[in-house]
Amino acid sequence: MNVIATDLPEVLIIEPKHFGDQRGFFLETYQLARYADYGVSRPFVQDNMSRSSHGVLRGLHLQNPMTQGKLVSAMRGRVLDVAVDVRLGSPNFGRHVAVELSEENRRQLWVPRGFAHGFVVLSETADFFYKCDDLYSPKDEIVVRWNDPAIGIVWGVENPSLSARDAAAPLLSEVKNLPVYGQV
Repeated sequence: MNVIATDLPEVLIIEPKHFGDQRGFFLETYQLARYADYGVSRPFVQDNMSRSSHGVLRGLHLQNPMTQGKLVSAMRGRVLDVAVDVRLGSPNFGRHVAVELSEENRRQLWVPRGFAHGFVVLSETADFFYKCDDLYSPKDEIVVRWNDPAIGIVWGVENPSLSARDAAAPLLSEVKNLPVYGQV
């Protein structure tokens, strides 16, 4: 597997080894020892999958105090995937990484605990897969406004389709109960 550093040291782009021939392909999407070598070492306890159509934007989401790390990938289609450092006291607070994930590039993005996560669908549809290192906890969920100018994400889609909750999300500066750098 090939691991690519990003501008945010904890966020990683992972390119699993791919083996293919005329019959199809084989892809190892996770192997504990190899991923642990790069700091992805907590056991995964929940897998999620979503299907969305072009222009659907989901995010920016995180949990606190029951934080989650997420290993994400696009199983079908193309998405622009984003991780935002929202850990109070972090030297990278408010900075983000945006990476295209697709069924063609087979990349994964490691979104560590303490980072908000979101994606927008660039293809007609996309199947998006998440491996989470802690369970979903509705009472701990936090939403940050997807188009917060202080974060400055260029999503590449005009007028995205949003859930009511995402459309009404507060700016990062208005969010209470953010995780603290060094404590997640």
